[in-house]
Amino acid sequence: MSLVRKFATVGSATLASRILGFSREALMAAALGAGPIADAFYAAFRFPNLFRRLFAEGAFNAAFVPLFAKEIEANGTDGAKRFSEEVFGVLFTVLLGLTIIMELAMPFLVRTIIAPGFASDSDKFSTTVVLSMIMFPYLMCMSLTAMMSGILNSLQRYFAAAIAPVFLNIILIGVLAYALWSGRDALTVGYDISWGVLAAGILQLLIVMISVRKAGIRIQIRRPRLTPNVKRLLVLAFPAAITGGITQINLVIGQMIASGKEGAIAVLQYADRVYQLPLGVVGIAVGVVLLPELARALKAGHMREASNLQNRSVEFALFLTLPAAAALLVMSEEIVRVLYERGAFGVETTGKVAGALAIFGLGLPAFVLIKAFTPGFFAREDTRTPMIFAGVAVAVNVALALTLFPTMAEAGIATAESTAGWVNAMLLLTTLMRRGHWGSDRALLKRIPLLVLSAAVMAVGLHFALDAVSAQLAPSAPLLMQIATLAVLIAGAMVVYFGMAFATGGADIGMIRRNLKRKPGAGSAAGETQPGD
Repeated sequence: MSLVRKFATVGSATLASRILGFSREALMAAALGAGPIADAFYAAFRFPNLFRRLFAEGAFNAAFVPLFAKEIEANGTDGAKRFSEEVFGVLFTVLLGLTIIMELAMPFLVRTIIAPGFASDSDKFSTTVVLSMIMFPYLMCMSLTAMMSGILNSLQRYFAAAIAPVFLNIILIGVLAYALWSGRDALTVGYDISWGVLAAGILQLLIVMISVRKAGIRIQIRRPRLTPNVKRLLVLAFPAAITGGITQINLVIGQMIASGKEGAIAVLQYADRVYQLPLGVVGIAVGVVLLPELARALKAGHMREASNLQNRSVEFALFLTLPAAAALLVMSEEIVRVLYERGAFGVETTGKVAGALAIFGLGLPAFVLIKAFTPGFFAREDTRTPMIFAGVAVAVNVALALTLFPTMAEAGIATAESTAGWVNAMLLLTTLMRRGHWGSDRALLKRIPLLVLSAAVMAVGLHFALDAVSAQLAPSAPLLMQIATLAVLIAGAMVVYFGMAFATGGADIGMIRRNLKRKPGAGSAAGETQPGD
């Protein structure tokens, strides 16, 4: 399967999850708006998500995948199975202990870390504590799911791991639809969707466990032991976990600061959901596929193939991300209105969410590039350098958020996170280039300015088109008319962008065709692909 086809496999599954996620958030907006229960739920849900990114996805995509691939090369499937069982035993034990400790300490954690601004509101505080306790075991399910996904990705079986998150949205959509139909009160809805999150975590774990078994690896629970392989994993995983979870760390910091203003957490969450669509479809697809591919190329000594993988991944990421960023910047208000403005979600909230979303759009290319740059370190078993850069990004985020929040509110936090993303991306790129791990690629250097130009032309066209159809997108217009108008605008913008990109040479249709047809190892006799294809 070619690199582009692998991106498409992961991206299509992620796209399905994100589209369902929009439906979920639209129902959430109608049921809870930006009120206190919405704030409490999102604050409570963010905490297990942070730990999931820190101890699961970041660590296992960065540390587990290269070591698993090396074990397969050295000792075959039996060696990889033994290594997986050793890791599973340690991970399960640590997660069980962590879950028990966190459940007991939840009131303290909510007061000091999760939402310190809620401490002055006893009802909101107690609700957040209960919802956090219900959802925290989700961490255990998703951490084990991330490990199983790492195994599947290493075996080049990408779809099951990518499609599993869809079921979180399916379950929550069902819960919210029933709540709206039956007229349940906001507090009851908060409890219902929290139990739905936990149920979804269990279901996702079952899906990937069955897929791993079908792939020929049956994981047995072993007594936890710190074997040499596990010790090596832990050495790599700690900084990788911090790096992989940097976005979540920044979001939690923003949440802590935003908890001082009523509704601010919900506003940021609604904006986050929209820009996560292109980030998930493109950025996660690139990160998930590139790491095992790059690790295999480097282990085999195919340096030219490794360089080409990195450059083509960045090219693919920017090709799809730049127009998304431009659209979010120009038409954020219209997007938010069509997606959310109904029920408890009013015009004033639309303006706040749209302002944050436009700023997140400016940071979107940086967030995607981070996904493309970090595998260049992780595949070489260097997890320390990205961790240091992640720490710098956190410092930038904290400083800017504290400075800007008093005057800019939610927009200040969005500005801080986007700026921190660009700082992180530039540090990663310059270090790869300085170490000689990022080869010069004329095709990439030529195409990036042309892609930026194509996105800019599209943005200008969208700006004038929005003026022409303002009546059809006004709050008073029927919802179906708003949806149809927005769909036409997006389709027209795509025609303009892709037309410009291919006409100017920013994108090469021949290159895309070759990558769709290329098999692994195709290229030179040594199994390398040619740079600049």
